[in-house]
Amino acid sequence: MPLTPRHLSTSLSDSLTNSRIVNVVGPRQDGKSTLVRDLLKSAAYVTLDDDAARRSLEEDPYSQLKALSHQAKDSGLPVVIDEVQRLPELTFALKRIVDQDNRRGHFVLTGSANIFTSGKAYDSLAGRVTTLTLRPFSTAEIYRAAPCRILDAVASDPKNPLPLLPKPRSYDRPEIIDLVVRGGFPEMRQLPDRDRMGRCSNYVDSIIERDVSAVHPVRKPDAVRRLIYQAAARTAQELNAGKLASDLAVRHETVSDYLDALTRLGIVLRLGAWSSAKAKREVKSPKLHLMDTGLAAALRGEDSNSFGIDADPAVFGSLFETFVFTELEKSLPFLSKHWSLWHWRADSREIDILAEAPGRLIALFEMKATSKIASSDFRHIDWFLTEGPGKSYRGVGFVVYLGEHLLSFGPGRVALPASMLWSFPAQ
Repeated sequence: MPLTPRHLSTSLSDSLTNSRIVNVVGPRQDGKSTLVRDLLKSAAYVTLDDDAARRSLEEDPYSQLKALSHQAKDSGLPVVIDEVQRLPELTFALKRIVDQDNRRGHFVLTGSANIFTSGKAYDSLAGRVTTLTLRPFSTAEIYRAAPCRILDAVASDPKNPLPLLPKPRSYDRPEIIDLVVRGGFPEMRQLPDRDRMGRCSNYVDSIIERDVSAVHPVRKPDAVRRLIYQAAARTAQELNAGKLASDLAVRHETVSDYLDALTRLGIVLRLGAWSSAKAKREVKSPKLHLMDTGLAAALRGEDSNSFGIDADPAVFGSLFETFVFTELEKSLPFLSKHWSLWHWRADSREIDILAEAPGRLIALFEMKATSKIASSDFRHIDWFLTEGPGKSYRGVGFVVYLGEHLLSFGPGRVALPASMLWSFPAQ
């Protein structure tokens, strides 16, 4: 089976020409090694999942890396070190070597956590390292489309981005449910429902055994496991650390520490609360999103048959909100402007996702997990942009829904089919 092209490939190629060290981070099994091996087929590889290789590098990291560097120099290819989070102390030796030999594309590191944010790592490699983040497949990658550029359209014309958006691809409700339930992990998404659920359970075990302990001491592995399952159950909900600690029967500090570790590993994504400094009683708590809806659905015991006509719409609604958030988050590195993502709530009004760019530019996203849409679905967006904290910003509001038609509901109000996330044509 041919490899699915990754949008990050171009960024990786470019980084190899202008950085001494390229650091590719992302959750376990998201395709980092495949991406690097596909681009650098003949490079020298070392994986720190190999106990012998890891022990050898622990004993004498500088000499071992120096020898690998010398061997790779003639080929013009980098030395690739996989699962580098298992030995963050390597950064001391890396700094010595790249300061002696400043050739570009000297080392490529891959790992489930960024070792340069670790207390065990040398932190003075500024200017020498480019860090790239790889997530599980985006839906655009699955359909071999270009990255989702909805926010580029907003940046080009905040008042009327609709003409800049492509024609949405045709799809139906079973297709979007299948995309949400399968998720984006390259191997797991291909499996039947029952096998995928078993694989996801094993995946959680491997995270706890191999990854969490590399970034934070784990005294209660079962508490970490239950926390991941709770994050799946509460995806797209605001974080209440006190309630979570109570439900898990652990200390508040323990929940905070383990959540920090899972965030560093990219398993949990925290969507911060946007503050206007004007509206009263704005919520300050972040929302928690599990980074992959396939993993979330499996850990919740849900498959494609869980979301039929008789199902509780709120159950699919939280997964659908996480799906849209993660798709937008995956698109950020490929946009023409720097956008940051937030959520907002005050009193009874809520904006699921608020995207902000320099120049007081915002885009609001509300999710509706049905195929019908009405002007009343824009009521929170309308208030936010005309009377609320967004009235001094340039912006547009989207309601992402399960219909097929791209519709205008007045200036700066757009009904967006979910398929727009994978409708931008590949160049």
